[in-house]
Amino acid sequence: MLKRPIKQFMKEAEIFRKNGGTLSAMKAIRLGIHPVNLYAMRNAKVLDQLGRGVYRLANLPPLGNPGFAIVTQRAPESVLCLISALSFHEMTTQIPHEIYIAVERGAWIPKIDYPPIRAFRFSGKAFSEGIEEHPMDGIKVRVYSREKTLADCFKYRNVVGLDTALEALQNYWRSKWKKTDELTRFSKICRVDNVMRPYLEAIQG
Repeated sequence: MLKRPIKQFMKEAEIFRKNGGTLSAMKAIRLGIHPVNLYAMRNAKVLDQLGRGVYRLANLPPLGNPGFAIVTQRAPESVLCLISALSFHEMTTQIPHEIYIAVERGAWIPKIDYPPIRAFRFSGKAFSEGIEEHPMDGIKVRVYSREKTLADCFKYRNVVGLDTALEALQNYWRSKWKKTDELTRFSKICRVDNVMRPYLEAIQG
């Protein structure tokens, strides 16, 4: 494709800047950027391609977590959960090799070549409750709260490992973030209050 002078992309670059600097191709086109110009910007090195269908202005600082940025753009209705949410909240020493996301039951899960994702289908309040939005690298990342994440980890303890869930619970209990009422509320929403109670009692001494 023929490269064009960067100055010809000022309007398109401004659309990117107003939206945090990172956009999926679908959203960029929806915001008024013609597909021809989008790919010309990539070829002219005005944009970096982070992954399939996700672009970022090349003159911005490096991303702190490009994987989160890609998933947020490709699956904007998803929510970081389980080990990814624990990592986001700095509640675990585990290093996730996949990005764990929750999607509402029946929702479409996009195919993402990179980073590897692991999707879980939640329904009702188990999906909708406890969602927080945090700014990261100019975009808003949807992630479950600490309390909701703990309840999810006990619910999916066969997936994340009971040791991981217990480590996170101990870190949480020793922290300044502790909200006992919220933790109880989410343990009931996720139907793990009976599972978590003995461990909470042991921690409390």
